[in-house]
Amino acid sequence: MFISSAYAQTATAAAPSSIAGLVQFAPILLIMVVFYFLLIRPQQAQAKELKLKQASLTRGDKVVTAGGIVGVVKKVTEGSTEVDVEIAPNVTVSVVRSTITQVTSQAKADKV
Repeated sequence: MFISSAYAQTATAAAPSSIAGLVQFAPILLIMVVFYFLLIRPQQAQAKELKLKQASLTRGDKVVTAGGIVGVVKKVTEGSTEVDVEIAPNVTVSVVRSTITQVTSQAKADKV
């Protein structure tokens, strides 16, 4: 009396619901694609460009470190992870290349 009859669903009726499920995920997939092209891809290009600049540092380049210290590169050793940077007259500090976040002016590349 209180129990209703349950009827089995046919296989043909299940097909439209699976397409409807895919349509529900379409906006999420579209948002992910937009995020990739507007945020992730440009950020990867900037990171690649910064690594190239860090690898091609030369004497006389003006740099900014991650700590906000501005200085001029005085000594670069090939294969080394450290660079000597002059932050004030006669004050030279050793800085790890990966902490250099910006090369504000390049000594030889801009003048040539």
